[in-house]
Amino acid sequence: MSALLRNTPNILTALRLAASPALVALLWRGEDYAALIVFVIAGVTDALDGFLAKRFNLQTRFGRYLDPAADKLLMLISFLALAMLGVTPIWLTALVITRDLCIVIGIGLAYLWALPLRATPSLLGKASTVVQVAYVGLVLLMLAFDIEAHVLKNFAEIAVAAFTVASGLGYAQLWLRAASHSRRTA
Repeated sequence: MSALLRNTPNILTALRLAASPALVALLWRGEDYAALIVFVIAGVTDALDGFLAKRFNLQTRFGRYLDPAADKLLMLISFLALAMLGVTPIWLTALVITRDLCIVIGIGLAYLWALPLRATPSLLGKASTVVQVAYVGLVLLMLAFDIEAHVLKNFAEIAVAAFTVASGLGYAQLWLRAASHSRRTA
C-alpha cells in the first residue's frame, strides 16, 4: 500500500484543520454560503477519515491525537467567530470553551499524577459534540439563506448548553472517581 493511501485519513484530518481558518475568513468577509460549504466539507472529511481509518485499518497514533484536535479546533473557532459576529451568545461560546479547557486540564493533571484515566470521549461527550455541530450548522444555514428561525436557534442554544454542562460534569465525575481510586490504592 502506498504511503499516500496509508496516510489518507491523516491528510483528510489536516484538510479539516485548514478548514478552520478558512471558515473564519469567509464568515468575516460575509461569504456565509461559502462558509456553510466549508463547514459541510469539514464534516464530510471527519466522517470519511474515520471510516477509512477503521475500515482499512489505517489508524495511526498521530491520527488518534490529530483527529479530535481538528474537531475541537473547528468547533472552538466556529463558536468564537460566530460570537464575534454577534450571531452566537458570548455566554454559550464561553461555556463551550470552558468545558473543553477543563477537559484538557483534567487530562493533563491525570497524566501528571498518573491517575488511571483514559482520555476517551464518553457517550455524553459525543452527544454534546453532535449537538454543537448541529448548532453551528444551523446558524451557518440561517446566515447563508437569511433564514429567521429565532425560536429554533434559541432551543438549539439551550440544547448546546445542557449537553455541554452535562458532559462536562460527567467528565469531572470520571476524573474525581479516578483520583479517589488512585488515593485508595496508594
